[in-house]
This record gives sequence, structure tokens and C-alpha cells, in this order.
Amino acid sequence: MPRYAQLVMGPAGSGKSTYCSTIVQHVQALNRTVRVVNLDPAAEHFNYPVMADIRELIQVDDVMEDDSLRFGPNGGLVFCMEYLANNFDWLEENLGHEEDDYILFDCPGQIELYTHLPVMRQLVEQLQQWEFRVCGVFLVDSQFMVESFKFISGVMAALSAMVSLEIPQINIMTKMDLLSPQDKKEIEKYLDPDMYCMMEDSSDSIRSKKFKKLTQAICGLIDDYSMVRFLPFDRTDEEGMNIVLQHIDFSIQYGEDLEVKEPKEVDEEPSNLNYDQIFQDGVTS
Repeated sequence: MPRYAQLVMGPAGSGKSTYCSTIVQHVQALNRTVRVVNLDPAAEHFNYPVMADIRELIQVDDVMEDDSLRFGPNGGLVFCMEYLANNFDWLEENLGHEEDDYILFDCPGQIELYTHLPVMRQLVEQLQQWEFRVCGVFLVDSQFMVESFKFISGVMAALSAMVSLEIPQINIMTKMDLLSPQDKKEIEKYLDPDMYCMMEDSSDSIRSKKFKKLTQAICGLIDDYSMVRFLPFDRTDEEGMNIVLQHIDFSIQYGEDLEVKEPKEVDEEPSNLNYDQIFQDGVTS
């Protein structure tokens, strides 16, 4: 039986830990089990139970306080992740070998880890050797994406992670519940964007011809190949969370081997039927 994993990635402050906590609570209502592994050695607190915590192996504060290393926060975090890559046996021991396991990996928020350093790619390859089907979940803060140039920046960060890791990736705009009604209306055009129209709307603010040409090339790449799209994530919207989870499950083929039971016999009187309950009882979750 395969095992399943989400690598929850994104810039610092994009809502990775909140996403993990929300998904854990949401799937409990669906009678599913999802566990979380904290891979952020600089994390201070999170409100979900963890099956493994990298801080038990190494912490950023300890690295920064080591007189022989003298790393700052960013260098210390990179050192911690490289230390993890050299000690994957610790991670394997904590993950165990349960079949049909579903794990969220709450990753650090340093973007260099996903763009030009090999450590996250090494993690993906190791998980695949352990028979995990891995999906990347790249989060960006919707409050940051309400302007076109910031949106393009977020798209390029997501695209860099996608190209580097070479795994299925679902891109999500988080904190939709924190947007004002006006910003929610404005953000809709960024969920399925027309990059050329967006470029035309912003052309007046671009003074440099070289910068304008570069921006047009980037927008063309994104639009022509449809390489990056975003799903909205509102932690107060159950239906929206179901849609996000369905996209992720489909990308890693979760649930394809579930057995379908015979429908239960019901009374002939239709007025007392609860069709939602019948469906839930008839299919193994």
C-alpha cells in the first residue's frame, strides 16, 4: 500500500502552520486520519499535535549560539536542513512504516530551500524511496497578492519550487477570510488570471523599456503554458476546503483503492430519507 504526503511550502508568514492545523481538524470531520511532521527548526509554537518535530534533532537557536559556527538566522536554518538531510534515519524512525499513511510536512519558510538549494529535493527523493506519493502545496498570502506585480512575484516563487522539486504541486492563496469584501472581489481575477490584460493594466507604471519587455516575457510564459494557477483557501469555508483537498488527493491518487460497499436497504417512504447519510454509509471513507 502506498503512503501519502503533502509538503506544505511557502514564504514566511504565508500560513503554513495554520493550514496544517485547519486541514487536520477538517479531515477529522470526514473520518480520515492525517498526521503532521514539523520540519521548521525555527518554529516557536503551533496548535496541532505532531508525530515528529525536527527541533528534537536540531534547533536554529543552538546553531546560532555555537561559537564554532557563528551563523545568522538564515544560515542557521540552512545548516539545520542540511543536517536533517544527513540524518534521514531519524526521520524514518519517527515516521514508522504504516501503510496508507497520510502526513503533512510543515516546512520552513525560507524560499532558498525550494529554489536553488538541493535539500528539499533530497527530502522528496527520500520520501519517494519510502513509498510516499508526494504533493507540493505552495502557499502565498492573498493579502500580498492583490497587486499585479506582487502577484507575478508570487507566481514565480511557486513556479521555481515546482521546477526544482518536480512533483505535483497545488498552489493556494491563503487567508482569504481576512480580506475585505473589496479585496475579495479584486483577488478573483488572480485565481484564473489573464496575464496579458494584467500587463496592459500595469503598463503605465513601468518606465523602463527593458523591464517592461522582461515582464511581458514572464507574463507570456505563465499565460501561454498555464503553468501556475491558485486555489482560494478560506478556513471558514468547508466547501472551499473540500475542493482544495480533492485537488491534492487527486494529484497523489489518494482513495483510488477504496472499496465500495453495497447500498443499505432503506424504507420505501422517501420523506424520511437522509441521502447524505446513506451516501456516507455506503462508501468506505
